[in-house]
This record gives sequence, C-alpha cells and structure tokens, in this order.
Amino acid sequence: RLFVVMNRLKITVVCAISFLSCKNQNEEAKRQFLTEKIPDSVPIVFNNAILPDNTIIHKGIFSPDLKTYYYTVSDKDFTNFDIYYIRKLEREWSAPRTAFFNSIYDDHGMSFAPDGNTVYFSSTRPVPIRSMPQTWHIWKSDKVNGAWTTPVFVDIPNLRDKLVSHPIITNAGSLYFHASNLDYSEMDIYFAKGVNNTFQKAERVLIALVPDVGKCTPYVAPDEDFLVFATIGNQLDLWVSFNDGQGNWTKTKRFSDKINTLGQGNPSITPDKKFLFFTTGAYQEKKWNVKWVNIESELQKN
Repeated sequence: RLFVVMNRLKITVVCAISFLSCKNQNEEAKRQFLTEKIPDSVPIVFNNAILPDNTIIHKGIFSPDLKTYYYTVSDKDFTNFDIYYIRKLEREWSAPRTAFFNSIYDDHGMSFAPDGNTVYFSSTRPVPIRSMPQTWHIWKSDKVNGAWTTPVFVDIPNLRDKLVSHPIITNAGSLYFHASNLDYSEMDIYFAKGVNNTFQKAERVLIALVPDVGKCTPYVAPDEDFLVFATIGNQLDLWVSFNDGQGNWTKTKRFSDKINTLGQGNPSITPDKKFLFFTTGAYQEKKWNVKWVNIESELQKN
C-alpha cells in the first residue's frame, strides 16, 4: 500500500514539474517573439501589422539570434519584390524598414548562414557575366568587423542559364536552393558543395516518395538532418524528408492537414527546431499570411 502511495506521489511530482517546465517555456517564447500567444500544433498568424497596404507577403525569416525578422513583400501582381525587417525592441517590434541588401531590383528568398555572418538571397539585379539571362540568381553579403559588405554574385556554374532562387547554406558549407527553366517550368531542389569560397557543380536533390513533382522553397537544417520543402501541384504542400546519414533523403512525409490547408511555401524553422514559419494563402485570393506552428511532433521520423 505504501508503495502505491509513493508511486502516485512520484507521478504527481513528475507531472507538476513537466507542467511548470512547459509553462516556463511558453513564457520564454512569448518574451522571445514579443507575442501574447504561442502556437501548438495548429498554426496561427504571426504579426499581421508588418504588411503594407495592397501588398502580398512572401518569405519571412529570423536572424539566428531571433532579434530581427526579415520578410519579402510584393505588389499584388507579383512585381516589385522588396525585403523589409523589424527589430526587437524591449517590449515591442520596431517599425518596418527596408533591409540593407534590398535594391532597386527584385529581391527575395533570403536566409542567414547558421553563424549569422552571411546572408544569402535571390535577386534580379544584373550579374557580372554577360551571357547569363536577367532572372533570379543568388547573391550574398558577409558581415566583416560588424559591417555588412556590398552583395556579390554567387555563381552556380552548371545552372547559369536557369532561374535560381531561395538559397540556404548548411554548417558544412553546402548550398541548397531551387532552380527551374526561365518560365518556371521543371522546378526542383538542388545543392552545391562549397570549396574555397566557390561552389561546385549543382546536383539535384533526390527525395524518396516525391521524385516526379516540382519542388521549391527548401529549408534544410544546419546539420542537414532534415529538409523541408513545398511540392507544386494544385496547391503548394509542405513536406519533410530525413537524411539517413549517408546522404540519402528518406522517410519522406507530408505535414499534417493542420498545416497544409490553402497552399504553403517558404518554410523556415527556428534554431531550436521548435517552430515552423511559413507563408499560406490561396493563390488567387492574394491574401497571404505568415503563420507559425510548433513543429516538434512533425519532425519525428516515424
């Protein structure tokens, strides 16, 4: 009888500690993201106040320290892509300003290196190679002695005649992105290994289960243990695929219907691998939102 009582007491104590830990984590997340509500497995809208009138919001990302949020907006006819940012103040987000790497051309598809010292993005600004078409290509800026350098073109030698966009780099220096023909056909995800500040020939990422559909807007974890991407069909759907440690992308699965509703793309995940941010909205409605959701259960392989 004493054993039963002690066992029940132990269970009660464990549950109480778990509850307090979860509560403390939620309070910390509220302070971290300057919000009153933290999502669970059901996505909620993130900070609608940042969207200018008569525009569409596209990709949104945090700097690795979570102190600055960058996001892309365009006109409703999908022209004039510009990148803005908001910075965390003591108790609120700052007013939006244009990003330091924004230009008079179209800019989009940005991501930071895991250490926060390089930003990669896609842009239609002219490249320094005359024979290349004017379309989306990859650019980057480095932080040197606390200041950001003038963006430079990132050459992917075997894709110079393609549209190349939405780059993201890993701890090992591999660059992932999507590429397509100039008319956006045959879009798929590629990666290129970095060697001596240049990138080798890009290779298509071979993902189990979904080889025959278009894929875009990749997010790859810094250690390359998983890859989140959108498939192109009647709507965009978000999927995840896991690296088996040998470079093979397996155990691929579609995210739940709670996430895949009206068409989703532009995924990014916080460094603690807890929250997924993504863009959602029906294509023709042109009323898109950035939503966020607790993604921990979705990142389980089984």
